[in-house]
Amino acid sequence: MTKPIEVSHQNFERFITKLKEDHPPSVFLLRRRMKEKLGFTWRDHTDWNQHESRYNKKCIMLDFYSEKKRTFLIMKYSEYFLGGDT
Repeated sequence: MTKPIEVSHQNFERFITKLKEDHPPSVFLLRRRMKEKLGFTWRDHTDWNQHESRYNKKCIMLDFYSEKKRTFLIMKYSEYFLGGDT
């Protein structure tokens, strides 16, 4: 498995909307289909700070299973997760 990509909740909503324009609904209904077609699945992620006993940040992590598909996704949709919140 390759390194995951961290996406804010706001950018993830925009990203998924764009993906739904580019792919049929069947890709998003089953995680297995998403993994086969897009090369990743997503999960909610929360960092816990033990020293301050609180959550640091909440975000979405895209877990990739193919380095080629990860590279392609970064090239095509980089505006949603590499530029920060816009």
